[in-house]
Amino acid sequence: MLSNKPYLMRAFYDWIVDSAFTPLVVLNTNHPKCRIPLEYATDGEIVFNISPSAIRDLKITNVSIEFKASFTGVIHFISAPIKAVNAIYAEENGEGVFFDADDSTDETGVGGVQLRGIEGSANVSAISQDSSPHNPEKIIPNVGKDKPVLRLIE
Repeated sequence: MLSNKPYLMRAFYDWIVDSAFTPLVVLNTNHPKCRIPLEYATDGEIVFNISPSAIRDLKITNVSIEFKASFTGVIHFISAPIKAVNAIYAEENGEGVFFDADDSTDETGVGGVQLRGIEGSANVSAISQDSSPHNPEKIIPNVGKDKPVLRLIE
């Protein structure tokens, strides 16, 4: 299974920008594949404002994050593997996602953040596929025994 970390990063980035807040990304500068200006790093980390007005050509792929940023008028190409990302959050309120150093994302992008299931999802009933708005009572008990099921309630 692919790592969920880059998907969470893209989702939080979009949410932060859509909320008109400033997205910040924290990178671990000790990762050997980071291409960053080390003179701006502190305590093994560097924080970047990655809002659309602050950087250019942002790419968050399943393997890396890349963009162009200007430091004192000099443009730098920033590149870091997803494994080097420690957090992405909104500057204004601190809301976002913070990744543990032991998240199991490897170099191939496998692994990621461990997510918990929805409590009580083992006993959820699902509506049959052949049910219609005229017959919403057709329920199949115990479908999705180990997976949550989404039901439309009108």
